[in-house]
Amino acid sequence: MASVMEIYQFLPKTNCKECGKATCMAFAVDLLGRKAKVDDCPPLVNEAKYKANYEKLSEMITPVGDVTETGLIVHENKCIGCGNCVVACPVNVANDPFGAGSGKAPTSDKVIFMVENGIVKARNVQECRRFGENKILCVACIDTCPTKAIEFV
Repeated sequence: MASVMEIYQFLPKTNCKECGKATCMAFAVDLLGRKAKVDDCPPLVNEAKYKANYEKLSEMITPVGDVTETGLIVHENKCIGCGNCVVACPVNVANDPFGAGSGKAPTSDKVIFMVENGIVKARNVQECRRFGENKILCVACIDTCPTKAIEFV
């Protein structure tokens, strides 16, 4: 996952306020939190000298529409379908110990992660330990992903 400073490095750093924010740093914070889109920065979009930066930021920042209600994002373009997250997810293991928890294909429809057509898909995200009244900061899926295809925002 990118940091605010990594995102900021690709912004124009002119503090022009055309995005509606007071500074480029404030815009970077909103990009990280998925409260803004890369296209919300007019200089980045319209000025040729920022084209490479626009392209890089567009790769780094997933559009707001791809975030689940838990803040979970699976970057399908980075996923190699290894299934590490499927067997590492405590919810998957608890809800399907003989399928997902053993390294076999999930046999329950209550799992969060499932490999479909070679790419991990998130299902039942409301079951995630990061969501709900008793949420905790679980990073099992993130830590086991070799391509950094999973993140929470």
